[in-house]
Amino acid sequence: MERLRTLLKKIDGRGYKAYKELKGSYQFHGYRLTLDHVQGDPFARPSRISIHVPSSVAPLSPEFCSGRIRKTAAEDFLARGVARAIQAHVKGQRGIGKSGEIRIETSGQQILVRNSVLIDSEGIEARLTVGLPAAGQTIMARDAEEMFFRELPEVVAHGLYFENLDKGSFQRHVESAEDQHYLRGLLLPNNLAAFVADNSLLPRQSGIDDRPLQGKKVVPFVAPDSLACTLVLPNRGKVRGMGIPRGVTLIVGGGFHGKSTLLHALERGVYNHIPGDGRELVATDPTAVKVRAEDNRVVSNINISPFIDRLPFARNTTNFSTENASGSTSQAANIIEALEDEAALLLIDEDTSATNFMIRDERMQRLVVREKEPITPFLFRVKEMYHDLVVSTILVMGGSGDYFAVSDTVIMMDSYRPEDVTLNAHGLVDREQVQEKLSDLPPIVRKAERRPDAGRLNPVRGKKEVSIETRGIDTLLYGRHEIDLSKVEQLIDIGQTRAIGLIIHYYAINYADKAGNITEGLKLALKDVEEQGLDILSPWKTGTLALPRLHEVAAAINRMRAAG
Repeated sequence: MERLRTLLKKIDGRGYKAYKELKGSYQFHGYRLTLDHVQGDPFARPSRISIHVPSSVAPLSPEFCSGRIRKTAAEDFLARGVARAIQAHVKGQRGIGKSGEIRIETSGQQILVRNSVLIDSEGIEARLTVGLPAAGQTIMARDAEEMFFRELPEVVAHGLYFENLDKGSFQRHVESAEDQHYLRGLLLPNNLAAFVADNSLLPRQSGIDDRPLQGKKVVPFVAPDSLACTLVLPNRGKVRGMGIPRGVTLIVGGGFHGKSTLLHALERGVYNHIPGDGRELVATDPTAVKVRAEDNRVVSNINISPFIDRLPFARNTTNFSTENASGSTSQAANIIEALEDEAALLLIDEDTSATNFMIRDERMQRLVVREKEPITPFLFRVKEMYHDLVVSTILVMGGSGDYFAVSDTVIMMDSYRPEDVTLNAHGLVDREQVQEKLSDLPPIVRKAERRPDAGRLNPVRGKKEVSIETRGIDTLLYGRHEIDLSKVEQLIDIGQTRAIGLIIHYYAINYADKAGNITEGLKLALKDVEEQGLDILSPWKTGTLALPRLHEVAAAINRMRAAG
C-alpha cells in the first residue's frame, strides 16, 4: 500500500506512460489491489484492476452462494453493490479523456453469468476499470492517490464486505434466482412451453428501457382459470399462473392490448431476472428462440427446402446460400438454424415476419397455383413441426384467422388481460382443411451435418493475428467480418457479444475440426466455459464478459459473410 503511494509521488507530473510503473499487486487493509493492465494514454481503454477480498476478512454466509445458480446470483448482487458504491463514493471526471472514471460491468434486468465478480473458497474478486487521471499527457498523481486511497476503499467496504450489505436484499436476490431456475425446470414435466405467474408486471418503460413500467394503469397479469396451474418452488412455495401448453399457441387480440408485450416477456423468460423486475416468475423453455424476418442477412449452406423450393431456373434450396436474403428466405433460414440449435420452442410475432412466409389465403392460392409458388407458408408446417419434431410455437397473430385451424391453444389479450378463447377460435374454422396440403412437401430435417467454412473462423485482420472487437451490443467485429446481430433479439448484453467472439475463436481452435457439426462443437465449447469459467476465453484478465446461449453464438457464425 505504501509502496503504491511512494510510486505515485515519484511519477507525479511525468508523462502519462510513466503510469506503467504501477503495474503489480499492493496489499491494502483487508484486500489486495492488483493493476493488471495500465493504459498508455488518457483516451485509451481504461486500466484494468482487480480487488481480492479474502474470505477471512469478508466471509459470505454459505447459503448465499451454495450451488451454481445461487453463486451466480450472489456474484451478480455483489457487482451491482459495487456499482452503487462507485456512484456514491467516486468523484468521477478528473482531467481529460477517461481520467477519474471507475467502472464495473453489471447486467440490466437479467442475472447473467459474468466475470466482473467471482466468488471462490478463497474469497471475492472484483474486476474494475480505472481511468488514471491526467492533464493532457501529464500524470495527476494526487488525483490518482485520492482514487486509490480514499475512493476505492469506500467502494470495497460498501460493495464487497458482507457485514455492510443488506442481508435481506441479498437473500431475496439469490432465492429469487433459484426459484426462477427451478420454475424453468418444471415446464417440461408439466407439458408446458412457458409459464407466467399471477401478478407479474410485463409492460416495460419503453422499447429502449427494460425496466418495469410504473403507475396505476399498469395491469397485473392474472391467468384465466382454464389455463391456470399451480407450481411449487423451493423458496416461494406455491405459485399460481398461466401455463402455456406445448404445441401451437396463438396470442391474439386488438392492437395495443398486450400481445407483443406478453411475447417479449416470454423471449426474456429464458433468463433469470432481478427482484422487482416484474417478470421474475415468467419462465420459458430455455431453448426458446425468437424467429423473425431479417432482410439482407447472409445465409450459408442451409436446407430451406421445407419452406422454399421449386425456385426459378431450378436453383437448389437444399444447400442454399445468399449474401442478401429476402424477408421470407431469411425467416426460413432462421427457423432451420433454430432447429439445428435444438430449439424446442419458436417465438414469432407477425409484426416482424414476412407476410408471404406466414400465410397465403385461399384466393391467392387459386390465382398463383402451387407449381408457380416456391414459398410454403409456415401455416402449413407449424403443426407438423410439433407432431414430428416436438417443436412448439407461440405466435402473435392479429391479422389472420387461418392459424386457428392449426392451433392447440388460443389466448386473447384484452386490455393486457389474457382470456382463453380456444373453443371460440376452433369453432370458426375447419381444422382438417390445412392437413390436405402437406402430402408433397419436403421433409423438415432437424439435424444437419453442417460446419462453418474454416476461412470464416479466421480472426486475422491486418497485422493482428487475433482481432475480435465489439461495436455496441449489435455489432461483432471478428477478423475481417463485421457481423450484424441487431435482429438476434434474445442477445441482451454487450458482455455476451464480447464473449461470442471469443467463444467462436475457442471453438475454431478446439472443436471445429473434431465435432460432427456446428451445434455439437459449440455445445462442447460452451460446456468448457460453464465448467471452467469465462476466463478460459481470454489471454488476459478481464471483467467484461457475460455468458451467451448456444443460439446466439451460432447466430453470429451463421451471419458471417464469405471469407475474403
